[in-house]
Amino acid sequence: MVPTSFRNTRDRMSKAVPTARLAIAALAALLATSAAASAQQFSAELSRRDKDGQISMGRLAAAGDKVRIEAPDLPSGFFIVRGDAKAVYFVQPDRRVFMDARQSSVLTEIMVPVDPEAPCPKWQAMAEISRSAEGGAAWRCERIGEDTRDGRATIRYGMTSPRGRHYSGWIDPRLKFVVRIEADDGATTELADVREGPQPDSAFEIPAGLHKFDPQQLIELMKHSDVWVDPAKDSRAEPLK
Repeated sequence: MVPTSFRNTRDRMSKAVPTARLAIAALAALLATSAAASAQQFSAELSRRDKDGQISMGRLAAAGDKVRIEAPDLPSGFFIVRGDAKAVYFVQPDRRVFMDARQSSVLTEIMVPVDPEAPCPKWQAMAEISRSAEGGAAWRCERIGEDTRDGRATIRYGMTSPRGRHYSGWIDPRLKFVVRIEADDGATTELADVREGPQPDSAFEIPAGLHKFDPQQLIELMKHSDVWVDPAKDSRAEPLK
């Protein structure tokens, strides 16, 4: 006959085994997630060449779903993309303001971490946040094949935005990020001098002391002033169709 104490110990051990396995699996998943997030932290130069060949430079930093874009054609400020908060801001430190970035730059839609095997769902989600998808189609992606850019393996896609613009894009599977965008007119945007490593949290936060600027508030104020002309009553306005 098996002693009661032994049976109790055996029962406790048998119950503990599944719990231990679950704990190990959870720890493994956590470590994998941490490793993936770490691999997506980097900074890089952001190089833009327009259709006439003129080059301008900016910078980009990424840490998971948080991205800071210092766009080459907007030197007065920078974008903060917060995928975790479903928000995109344009920050102007010199004016001490920030604002929601609505339909302001396609970079805030494309320059975000994606699934290298299926990037369009994330781009579509960002288009909905920026409202650039309103009244349009969805982002469409066509995988073209593997390629190499600056010694890094990439996957090339043909891309069509909700507004019907066509691009070619090269995604780095290690970064889970597009590293080159080429528009139909020949203009390109490219990441260069990529440096992987942790990025400071402050890079993705609104600087202290800035206030939020709401353009709609300005419009509402103008409606009650002498300078406002109601388009519906303006004789110069085109007839409504």
